[in-house]
This record gives sequence, C-alpha cells and structure tokens, in this order.
Amino acid sequence: MYYFYILFSERRDRYYYGYSSNVDVRLVRHNEGWSKSTKSGIPWKLVYFEKYSTKSEAIKREIELKGWKNKKLVENLIENWKIIN
Repeated sequence: MYYFYILFSERRDRYYYGYSSNVDVRLVRHNEGWSKSTKSGIPWKLVYFEKYSTKSEAIKREIELKGWKNKKLVENLIENWKIIN
C-alpha cells in the first residue's frame, strides 16, 4: 500500500505534497528535519492522504496536485476530505 499525502506548515503557511508506504514514519522524519525541503517548515501536520495499491499511482497523484497552482483548490480538497472522514 502506498499513500499520497499533504502536509501543512502553519509556520510557513505552506503545503507539502509527497508519497510514502508509511505516512506516519514519513511525517516523523519531516518533523525531525530529515528533508531539506521541509526543514524550515517544522512542525508539519498531516492534513490529507489517499491510499493507492502501487507506488506509481501515488506518484502520479502527487504530480497531478503539484500542477494545481491554485491554493484554494487544494484547500477545498482538504476540507471536503475532512467532511467525509
């Protein structure tokens, strides 16, 4: 199982998109500063995720959302997901 996930940093008011086979471990690593691209935004909060059966599907979704240049679209996705979950 693979996951596409979205993290949010209140400190930087920024979203981060990624994929992983273990979202919990990946979140801990982001918050421990393992990634240069997220180090300045610590602490990160998991705000959204989707499950996929293959790594390539999760990567495809990550690329798709990185193409969304409108922050409001991402925020609407997250809000609608919160209502369902």
